[in-house]
Amino acid sequence: MVFASLIFLLLGFVVSIIFSANKAQESTHGPTSYPIIGCLISFYSNRRRLLQWYTDLLSLSPSQTISLRRLGGGRTVVTANPDNVEHILKTNFINFPKGKPFTDLLGDLLGGGIFNSDGDQWATQRKLASHEFTTRSLREFGFEALRDEVETRLVPTLSSAAAAGEAVDLQEILKRFAFDVVCKFSLGTDPNCLDLTRPVSPIVEAFDAAAEISARRATEPVYAVWKVKRLLNVGSERRLREAIRTVHVSVSEIIRAKKKSLEIGTGNVEAKQDLLSRSPAAGNDGDAARDMVISFIMAGRDTTSAAMTWLFWLLTQNDVAERKIREEVASLKREKDGELGLGFEGLKAMSYTKACLCEAMRLYPPVAWDSKHAANDDVLPDGTRVKRGDKVTYFPYGMGRMEKLWGKDWDEFKPDRWLTDEPDNGTRPVLKSVSPFKFPVFQAGQRVCLGKEMAFMQMKYVIGSVLSRFEIVPVCKDQPVFVPLLTAHMAGGFKIKIKRRTNQ
Repeated sequence: MVFASLIFLLLGFVVSIIFSANKAQESTHGPTSYPIIGCLISFYSNRRRLLQWYTDLLSLSPSQTISLRRLGGGRTVVTANPDNVEHILKTNFINFPKGKPFTDLLGDLLGGGIFNSDGDQWATQRKLASHEFTTRSLREFGFEALRDEVETRLVPTLSSAAAAGEAVDLQEILKRFAFDVVCKFSLGTDPNCLDLTRPVSPIVEAFDAAAEISARRATEPVYAVWKVKRLLNVGSERRLREAIRTVHVSVSEIIRAKKKSLEIGTGNVEAKQDLLSRSPAAGNDGDAARDMVISFIMAGRDTTSAAMTWLFWLLTQNDVAERKIREEVASLKREKDGELGLGFEGLKAMSYTKACLCEAMRLYPPVAWDSKHAANDDVLPDGTRVKRGDKVTYFPYGMGRMEKLWGKDWDEFKPDRWLTDEPDNGTRPVLKSVSPFKFPVFQAGQRVCLGKEMAFMQMKYVIGSVLSRFEIVPVCKDQPVFVPLLTAHMAGGFKIKIKRRTNQ
């Protein structure tokens, strides 16, 4: 705090000189900017509402694109224009890698994993992962891990809460659930985090801390501040270093245990079904394997839990949509082993539930923004000039709030906007084809999320299983606060009371 105060005192002196010289410059479609300090004043004033600030600026821009500069950082172009997004993620993909400034932000945590690499390093990892995600055996293994976690842990946990009449944090439950599932599916391990009688695992707490601090690096009013703090090993950067050490040690132990199990059980097919066992990285315990595992966990844990948390809240405000989901689930349920359950094929037919998930992610995307860095000069389709080294950010949160893209009712939760007017065979609704560059919550183009369909499978199964058995009642009636970070979450959690439905 002392260090930051000294910096801002110095900046205040600089600003006073600039103001007295009356040399303010204002971007046509961006915040007020000044020589040397750029838009620091506006950025600092809006630092606690960056999402809304960017959205407001973009909505006023005819091209839905703005540019800004910050002290210590280069020029940033922020866009909510689908044509620009397609250009960045597909048409001229090679010119928009993540870039060193971005990989520096997350490099301490993600290392050279697939989500924090470019070029040949990224292409090699992508090719290997893409092959595995297309195999039917991996999808079936993932479904079995999902069903087991829902039926033996999630549902009993919610049933206990309903019987006790106690309030629980649904967001925390879903995060623990998602961590269990991603570890089973990706690593072949079972951390059993959904046992609420146990304290939160140290690796989970370390992941949370590391992800939060890494994300906040990007929101420092003065870009270089986090680098100085890291150099001095003080404040948040010291906590980050400690959290990452815990993550690295824990993940390395997982890899060593996996390597040993593969060496011992070479003939055990079941032991080789998880994603790590299928990867060449399972044969070593170096940094490459560690970074890959961390990327697996980061990708599969908080994204789905965030999307489900916001949808559950939205459904408490929209009785009609909730009823339609329950009716869809009821039409697909089948008897299996004495229990009611949704089948693998049945999940594909849950088009209304998927429409609700898309609508929830339009309003509350798990990843609010994503950035690339221009390798060479370029011109975006809307005419915006990009210079080599410029940071180019596409903004799913703002895109979901553009009247030009979604109409005057953009602020309403309307799942029907994702459905065609003609039902399939006169019975089931059919999803519209929506451009991924208009709705880039799973990225698009060459970096499109490999686990997209598996994520929808997981979310539909959970939503259907929970709503068919329980009624969710929020404890607080206030509008929740959306917090972005690396993955978005609901500030303070989602406190609810659970009631078992009378037909169960």
